Amino acid sequence: MAAASQNFYELYRRSSVGSALTDTLDDLITEHRIDPQLAMKILANFDRAITEVLQDRVKARLTFKGSLDTYRFCDEVWTFQLKNVTFKMENGGQVVTADKVKIVSCTAKPGSTT
Repeated sequence: MAAASQNFYELYRRSSVGSALTDTLDDLITEHRIDPQLAMKILANFDRAITEVLQDRVKARLTFKGSLDTYRFCDEVWTFQLKNVTFKMENGGQVVTADKVKIVSCTAKPGSTT
């Protein structure tokens, strides 16, 4: 388990589950059912939990192929925008396509195994 003082990226807050959590916390704050400080602790816990789960439990691999539209490197964060992307699962060969894909990649935090 990661140390409590370790900071985690907030990238997954923009995922569908992260957006739902943020919207729910905003509603609870607006209704005066929780304090904003509690909401911030919940979000920090979410950042830690999702990072650890993805790192420790997800073992699926896939390959993808597409056309690179734009890329950027700023503040140790790579952002790639791809067009006409095809994803193929390693086991089973399931294929998924997408018109546009955005990939954000961050430098691993010190002490991380990834």
